[in-house]
Amino acid sequence: MSQSTSQPNQRRRTPGTHLLGTVAGIDITVSNSWFLIVGFFAIILKDRVDGAAPGLGNWAYLAGATFAVLFYASVLLHEIAHALAAVAFEMPVRSINLHFMGGATDIEGEAETPWREFTIAVVGPLTSLVVGGVCWVAFKQTHHGLIFLTLGGLAWANIVVGVLNLVPGLPLDGGRVLQAVVWAVSRQRSTGVVVAAWGGRVAAVAATGYPFALVAFGGSPDIFDYLFAVLVGSFLWGGASQALGMAKMRQRLPGLQARRLARPAIGVPADLPLSEAIRRAQEARAGSVVVVSSDGRPSGIVNEAAVVSTPSDRRPWLPIGDLARRIESGLVLPADLGGEPLLLAMSRTPATEYVLLEPDGTVFGVLVTKDVEAAVQPE
Repeated sequence: MSQSTSQPNQRRRTPGTHLLGTVAGIDITVSNSWFLIVGFFAIILKDRVDGAAPGLGNWAYLAGATFAVLFYASVLLHEIAHALAAVAFEMPVRSINLHFMGGATDIEGEAETPWREFTIAVVGPLTSLVVGGVCWVAFKQTHHGLIFLTLGGLAWANIVVGVLNLVPGLPLDGGRVLQAVVWAVSRQRSTGVVVAAWGGRVAAVAATGYPFALVAFGGSPDIFDYLFAVLVGSFLWGGASQALGMAKMRQRLPGLQARRLARPAIGVPADLPLSEAIRRAQEARAGSVVVVSSDGRPSGIVNEAAVVSTPSDRRPWLPIGDLARRIESGLVLPADLGGEPLLLAMSRTPATEYVLLEPDGTVFGVLVTKDVEAAVQPE
């Protein structure tokens, strides 16, 4: 896997996220939804803050928001543990993002062995449990006030996060632990994914049914319990279903070959009229057009959608080069690429078309993203 040479402020970030800083060269970002949870904490904790420190008035909201920030700082430690474990195994980490449901570490590629998968997954929950234990010891040494409330809350929250993340179902860390164990026993990564994904679906049903179980045992859940149960259940079910879909897709990867999926292409100079380029492509039965320089090297890929949307009366006067996307390094791929390496290469530089080159540097054809997507979709 290649490493980007761009500066940190030039890295692509997911829309709706904000850069906080970097740790070990890894971007730390927060989603817009994170600010909602800070406000939510400020509101629901106000009464408890008033009880621990009477007389604060509206400053109690600030105390609640501060607790949220401290809690997410501990979530960040959880994610940093994942990231550093991945880096120790020489797996590039793109970013760590904090969001409404907690955090996520964006790691390039997948662990090569079950042991690496197990290690990267388990260090996060263990970190949360350690943080929770430290806060609990400090809590026992404090007897009143906001510090007492904060330490107790952080201890409870981190222990809950650590325990829940060890539930054996994807997309939780415990699901990846289970995946690694099944992978090690079966020697099939896909088997581990399927078992852990079904574990995630079971966990989703359990989470959704939790408030109803409370009622059955004499409890009295409120509206927030039901909403939270549905939110967590939906998150778990969606993540587990996505993992199952990915497992099915992986079964089709061995037959995924760029050379087999490529569309024949012709090379034309940039100043050639669009109408003439279309005529030559039809004559050669080529599905794509590549703009080449005077020495025959590809310099641009003609966008199919742009060609179709160009009115017929403009085509004789419009140079084909005006409809071409300049070829960057990531848009040129070896024709012999296939399987997961092909998908990874495409994910590094998302585009609609890629030029495929033979080993001698000549153009073999054009690979269209939608053709690849169709090839990996389960029948």
